[in-house]
Amino acid sequence: LKNEDVSIRKEAIESLIGVTDESAIDPLIEATTDESAQVRFKAAEILGNMGNVAFDRLVSKFTSESGKNKRFLAFALKETNNEKAIPLFAEAVSDDDFGVRKVSIRALGELQAHDELDTIAKGLDDEDWGVRLATIHACADLASDESIALIKKARRAEKDEDFKKSCKKALKKAEKLQKLITKLRKN
Repeated sequence: LKNEDVSIRKEAIESLIGVTDESAIDPLIEATTDESAQVRFKAAEILGNMGNVAFDRLVSKFTSESGKNKRFLAFALKETNNEKAIPLFAEAVSDDDFGVRKVSIRALGELQAHDELDTIAKGLDDEDWGVRLATIHACADLASDESIALIKKARRAEKDEDFKKSCKKALKKAEKLQKLITKLRKN
């Protein structure tokens, strides 16, 4: 993973897919800052798939990093699906880096952090289009009356037609999820 040749680093990262050995965690964390986007992404994905094995070390590195070096750590943490990361993501919604904010908001939605809806909603006022988009998707993941109302509000306030289309898709997803949840509760 430290070889100067990017093709060798890509090969090395591919060979670590499915590995859950703790000795691979630190080299993989280091690889999340590789100059190759493919290596960074795959390292984060592998770390996320390790789940609880890598969680504590990811948290430690995530809380000590900043800027773009934190982006792929955020993605790795999100992929662990560990609810213990919710407070970290809630705090990271205010991060200086748009990529960290975007991944954090998406993670809050995917982790069903209903108590953090107000935190998620902050993303609707973000200057970054991708963060605003992540926010409506997170609201769709939550599929609550309150989160659906936020998507509708965002759609009404937005002038960009592509964003409005994304809002419509998010609304459809949220309403479908809401119906499914209601159906499951009745059974």
